[in-house]
Amino acid sequence: MTRNQVPLRSDAEIEMARRAGALAADVLRMITEHVRPGITTGELDRICHDYIVDELKAIPANVGYNGFPKTICTSVNHVICHGIPSDKQLKDGDIINIDVAVIKDGWFGDTSRMYFVGEPGILARRLVRTTYEAMRAGILAVRPGATLGDVGHAIQTVAHREGFSVVREYCGHGIGTIYHDTPQVLHFGQPRTGLVLEPGMIFTIEPMLNAGKPATKELADGWTVVTKDRSLSAQWEHMVAVSESGFEVLTAWPDGYGDYPAIDAEAPLSAALT
Repeated sequence: MTRNQVPLRSDAEIEMARRAGALAADVLRMITEHVRPGITTGELDRICHDYIVDELKAIPANVGYNGFPKTICTSVNHVICHGIPSDKQLKDGDIINIDVAVIKDGWFGDTSRMYFVGEPGILARRLVRTTYEAMRAGILAVRPGATLGDVGHAIQTVAHREGFSVVREYCGHGIGTIYHDTPQVLHFGQPRTGLVLEPGMIFTIEPMLNAGKPATKELADGWTVVTKDRSLSAQWEHMVAVSESGFEVLTAWPDGYGDYPAIDAEAPLSAALT
């Protein structure tokens, strides 16, 4: 991949991406109180859809995207990504990733967050925490002159240190006026290899870690991806812009969430996690 294939956004364009990213983050803030035992993933989807359309005056980007039927992806326990909301009820001890994307004035915002349903087990908590730390490490590696290999290496180092595996078939992506654009952002790699980062690049960092082996399996619905060994999986996602001095998180949370404090788009992530 050459630099010429990756858009470099102007300040005005980054502001449009920032606005879309903020709306996507706000959906995840809003839905937090609704994630509880007994609610269905279909009901969570309806709430998010209505909020995006009625309150945010935005477009749910996932509806109809390559045939996807719903507003959010709901990936529960051993589901890695792209889980389709349904009449499945959440139960105490589940972990769930909610992934949402919106379109505002032609620009995409895309982010995801893990939620605990009731009281999850020790392994689930450690997996979710480690996946957050892996995402954070990848974001911290973003700066002009760094490479995508640096980002991937930072992520896999955290995952492997804690005994978890990194999903290799799915990755982050460029984003802007196109939902999934160049570059592809792998969550593993070697330092000082791959695309050299420049100010104005925008992409997602969204590592998926498994408690067991990294192998995946796509179900018959053509969307839902699960761990082949049925082990737990977790994912977090932020949109990031490369700035002149480092990075900016474009989907910064408007509030904290449990043990995961808000990430200020202007502050270093090293101050965000204790």
